[in-house]
Amino acid sequence: MTVVGTDGLARPAWASVDPLLMDYYDTEWGMPIRDERGLYERICLEGFQAGLSWATILRKRPNFRAAFAGFDPDVVATFTDDDVERLLGDAGIIRHRGKIQATITNARATIALREDGGLVDLVWSFQPADTPRPHDHSQVPTVSDESKALSKALRKKGFAFVGPTTMYALMEAVGIVDTHLLASHRRGSSGVWPA
Repeated sequence: MTVVGTDGLARPAWASVDPLLMDYYDTEWGMPIRDERGLYERICLEGFQAGLSWATILRKRPNFRAAFAGFDPDVVATFTDDDVERLLGDAGIIRHRGKIQATITNARATIALREDGGLVDLVWSFQPADTPRPHDHSQVPTVSDESKALSKALRKKGFAFVGPTTMYALMEAVGIVDTHLLASHRRGSSGVWPA
């Protein structure tokens, strides 16, 4: 079910009240990300989000970008144990050792993938033949065969915090699948899938 806002636009309940989430939903969520840095950032932020709300991550995103050099994999890949300790003291981000270390690990894996087609080609190769067409949130999957396969492929390439549910959230966020509700004003807006 969608909620029609005072602007007359229909959004899912999660994006219908908080102005930050509304803006994210209206301008970013589900739009194609086809550049290495953008995908690397989203993979890392989805990993940080595990067990937390996306609103928490979104509010801290500027701090994450500052802490992780704008998610430039070439810079983050050079981070040392001293950087991990520094980041564990940064109240502006989620201070979780495993997730911080995964961000560094994933930067190194992203660089290594350049010799084998690159992160963008790998992630987008898991685009399914079809996309869900949900009428309400209960019809939106949290995992798919493709997200399981993507998770497995990324783990094989050395990535961390890339479980199947996290990878499905990534696929939604970057337009690989379109799980906008059918009544939403954003349905089909990515250009990847028809409304």
